[in-house]
Amino acid sequence: MERKEILSIIEEIFKSILDNQDITLNDDTTADDIEEWDSLTHIQLVVTIEKRFGIKFKSREILSWNNIGDMITSIELKV
Repeated sequence: MERKEILSIIEEIFKSILDNQDITLNDDTTADDIEEWDSLTHIQLVVTIEKRFGIKFKSREILSWNNIGDMITSIELKV
């Protein structure tokens, strides 16, 4: 699966979970860039992404993410 395709899927998940169709993600996007992205929605996002891709993240892996690019890299390594 290509990085661009993963980004597109993640963006749709963000739009759905955060109920904001105006969200546009890129590798540099962080929680500071999206008002609705807080600690509670972060958990929902991670769980939904895990289910969608059929993968599981370790806590230390999630904590190492600085932006969407880091998240995508983790997904790429698992799919």
